[in-house]
Amino acid sequence: MSRKILVIGAGKSTSYLLDYFLKKASSEKLLLTIGDLNPNLVPSEIRNHPSCEVLQLDILNDVEREGVIQNSDIVISMLPARFHIKVAEDCIRFKKHLVTASYLSKEIKVLDVEAKKNGLVFMNEIGLDPGIDHMSAMKFINSIRDEGGKMLLFESFTGGLVAPESDNNLWNYKFTWNPRNVVLAGQGGAAKFIQEGTYKYIPYHKLFRRTEFMNIEGYGAFEAYANRDSLNYREAYGLNDALTLYRGTMRRIGFSKAWNMFVQLGMTDDSYTVENSEGMSYREFTNLFLPYSPTDSVELKLRHYLKIDQDDIMWGKLLELNLFDSKKTIPIKNATPAQMLQKILEDSWAMAYDDKDMIVMYHKFGYELNGKKQQIDANMVVIGENHTHTAMAKTVGLPVAIATLLILNKKITTPGVQIPILREIYEPILKELETYGIEFKEYAVPYLGYNPDSVAG
Repeated sequence: MSRKILVIGAGKSTSYLLDYFLKKASSEKLLLTIGDLNPNLVPSEIRNHPSCEVLQLDILNDVEREGVIQNSDIVISMLPARFHIKVAEDCIRFKKHLVTASYLSKEIKVLDVEAKKNGLVFMNEIGLDPGIDHMSAMKFINSIRDEGGKMLLFESFTGGLVAPESDNNLWNYKFTWNPRNVVLAGQGGAAKFIQEGTYKYIPYHKLFRRTEFMNIEGYGAFEAYANRDSLNYREAYGLNDALTLYRGTMRRIGFSKAWNMFVQLGMTDDSYTVENSEGMSYREFTNLFLPYSPTDSVELKLRHYLKIDQDDIMWGKLLELNLFDSKKTIPIKNATPAQMLQKILEDSWAMAYDDKDMIVMYHKFGYELNGKKQQIDANMVVIGENHTHTAMAKTVGLPVAIATLLILNKKITTPGVQIPILREIYEPILKELETYGIEFKEYAVPYLGYNPDSVAG
């Protein structure tokens, strides 16, 4: 008898996820149901697979949604995060396991008692970041503790970037995921972390000028800016006593300094709308943020405002984005500056059909063992195959798929609402991910902590 897996949402991140199940459909006796508002977007080779059925599903239609969930053994929600709660409540009602790649929300966390009472696994944050970051971190942290080491430092960075062979603009960047998240990155409060026992805060207007640098052998230099709250997982990771805890987003060197121009101009603001945005030229948009001058051009005003010379690489980066084009226009009514900037960037940073993306992840583990301070750095690089089988889809979708099958096969049994930090979860998943080329290289490096007798915190 077939075991029924329901996947709700068949967007960009599901290519490897769906392939994984269909390759194992016969041996594992799986029947895959894919529900999406636009089922025609599912590739024909998947739609026509004998172990797969694709149906149109409106997640807001209670009868449709409840019907497909009730008829499944386990549910994967690849919907936008705000819709997970509807699926989760149905899974409680009909006693179905649930897997998502999204951050664990307060609404779903409330369901923990009911999930445990019904023996249900509600696995969240089982994608890339969050997901592979949790599992790989816990593997290293627990191995250090198993040897008797005490954790002092943990830093973790992830970036969705363009692969070197497709890196052909001055920003060394293209959109490989949700452009809106890129434009709004860092907003909503100061970045918060702890460094050598001292709490640190970086306000948004300073965020992109406080970066950390790292090198990955064979791939060159990268930078990282701080995530909004690096302390979210301090308790979950058991790092309450760690002196340094920092999480950040990786980019190529120079990106953050250039992005800071948009921040200083106010172009990333999402708090108000521009009434006459529709039909506004890119040049007019740029001029919105500059002082009036009866004589100076938009270009000259911008260079004066940002204090950049005509031969500065920063100027070249702005020119590359067509910010001074008087013919290209914004097609959005009552758009915020952030929405208008996003449209302009999408023109220049969209992935071409034959472009490849790249995922990079970098961890730093500082610890004390036998009275000696030591450090291990570990990094992971994954290159996409093509336009549909991207590195992002691979690193998000495969952990979801592997976890789902492990739950179905009763290899992951701990019930409740959770993230993947237990050994029964991360050990088999990381092991299987290695067979797909998703693995970390580790290096022993000098401990980066400071001497409190000689350096101020």
